[in-house]
Order: sequence, then C-alpha cells, then structure tokens
Amino acid sequence: MTHKILLTAVASLLFAVQTEAKTKDYGYLYCHMSDRGQWTAYAISRDGYHYEEVLGGEPVMDPKEHARIEGGQRDAYICRAADGKGYLMVTTDMNNAMTKALGKQNDWDNYGIDLLRSDDLLHWTSVTFDYRRGTSIFSDPESPSVYRDWSTINRVWAPQIFWDADYVWPDGSRGGYMIYYSMWNRAEEQYDRMYYSYADRSFTRLTQPRLLFDWGYATIDADINYLPSDGLYHMLIKKEGGKPGIYTATSRHLTSGWGEPVEDDYVSFEGKKKCEGSSAFQLIGDSTWRVVYIQYSDRPKHYRICEADAHLRNFRNPVDIQGVAAPQHGSFMRLTKREYKRLKKLVR
Repeated sequence: MTHKILLTAVASLLFAVQTEAKTKDYGYLYCHMSDRGQWTAYAISRDGYHYEEVLGGEPVMDPKEHARIEGGQRDAYICRAADGKGYLMVTTDMNNAMTKALGKQNDWDNYGIDLLRSDDLLHWTSVTFDYRRGTSIFSDPESPSVYRDWSTINRVWAPQIFWDADYVWPDGSRGGYMIYYSMWNRAEEQYDRMYYSYADRSFTRLTQPRLLFDWGYATIDADINYLPSDGLYHMLIKKEGGKPGIYTATSRHLTSGWGEPVEDDYVSFEGKKKCEGSSAFQLIGDSTWRVVYIQYSDRPKHYRICEADAHLRNFRNPVDIQGVAAPQHGSFMRLTKREYKRLKKLVR
C-alpha cells in the first residue's frame, strides 16, 4: 500500500470513528446511591453538569429484590457490557439504617456485593455474593484464600468494573470483568485494603479475591481508567493514612504495579473537608476529564464536579452538580440519543 493510499485509509477510518461517536454519544447517565435512602437512582444530562432526575430520584429497581443480604443498595457503578449488548451494574449490599434490626455490630459493617445485568437499563437480574459463606461462593473454591475465616469479614465496599480482554480463564477462554473493591476482615487485618475478583461474561460467576495492593494504611473507593494519553492505568482513590484525601496512582498493569499516590497532585482545594466516592468521566468530544466526588463532611453535603487535564492531573474548578436533590456515591455513563429519550420519558 502506498503512503498516499495509507493516509487516505487512515483519514477514512478516523472520519468513520468520529461520525459513529457523534451518532452514539448524546448525553450522560448519573447512576448513584440516593442520599435519601438505600437505593439506586438515575439522573440524565446533556452537558454533564445539569441533570434531571429519572422517576423523581426514586428507586429504579426494588433494592430488596436484588440486595439479598441487607436489602439496601449503595455505591452503584454502571457500564456497558463488553460486547455492547446490555448493561452491567455492581452495588454494595448494605443497609446502614437497619443495623439493629439486622443484628450488626456497626452501622458501616456489611458482608457482600450484588452483580446485576440489564437489557434496557430498567429491568435487572442479579446475583448476590455473601462473603461470610467463604470460598464456596466463588468459581475457584480450591484456590488459595486470602482469609483463614470468612465468617468474620466486616466490610465489602464500593465495587467497580473494568473489562480485561487479556484475562485467561482455566479453560483457556479470554476476557473477564475485573471487579475491584475494598475489604476488611477485622479479625485478620488492620484496615481496609483493595482487592479484586474476576466475573465471567455471564456476570454471574466470581473468582476468589486477590490483593490489589497494600500501602500500609486504609484505602477505599477506587476508580480505575485507562488513559491513551500516556498508556497508563490511572486510579483515583481515597486514602486515609498519611495526609487523607482523594489521590491518584498509576500502573502499567491492571492488577499489579500500583505505586503509591502522587503526593503533590490531589483533590486538595476543599481544605479540611472530607471527600470520597470519586468517579471520573470525559465529556463528549473532550480529551480532558471531569472528576466527581461527595464532600460528606458538609451539612448539607455537596456533590462536586471538578476539572482535570488529559492525563487526569491538575484538579481544579470544583462546582456542585445541578438538578439532583440527593446525590451520593455513583458513576457516569454516556447515553445514545435513543437511551436518553427513553429515560427522558421517566423524568418527573
């Protein structure tokens, strides 16, 4: 192929990609735990800053149907299935308003997560993983276990999803959903640490947890994105040791090599206000990033959106999200025009 023909082919490909992106990307879905209760709510937007609440911020599904341990859904994370057919969600199975009724020792204890799948964003099927039951709930029960006694686990928090096309299953098939989350087994470790498992394409089977990293202090609420700008995986995370805050760390590998957070570039502009639940997304047609988080020490709380550059650095210009009455820890996904219009019919 001559140089001229190659350039023409590349130009045609770029035009096709850009045209497809314009066709597909129309708006944004904010899928989140409601601060009014233990349920998952939706809000939609055209610009990423101003939102309208679907169903008035009421539950988009019955949490008791899907959160089979405690009847509450928190920290909802949503994304598309790897094949583009349908949607996936993970939630923390937890209801801290029912501590006494559930016989829990602590408001912030919980024991598992929920994996959900949908074809239309509104009707969901799910499986629940109660980690207190031990290795029998996982697809590889004979593998080495990270705990001696799973019955004493007291936190399984804020799961998120990252599609890993290179993951290899025991039968040689490739591709799995990396589910990463923080765990704490109070009887066996001193603080929350980040772990990961893999879910299969059916999103119903889960491997035993493996330790993602341990920096010597508690870490929660990780959000991982791959950045073509530098070819690295970037992780936003709340660290509670040293100088607490929302920081970034990077790695060349998804499940290993996570160096400690960059100490001089973090969400510092909120002063001593406590922040967590970060999530990053890009605006349509923009190579820079938006980073959102809950400023939970405020009364009332503030759910903030700030800017970051194309390398997910240089956080700046925080503003409040608009149009959501009770925003909390959640995630963002771009919507097609058809998806947006379907959800728009449910705005009230």
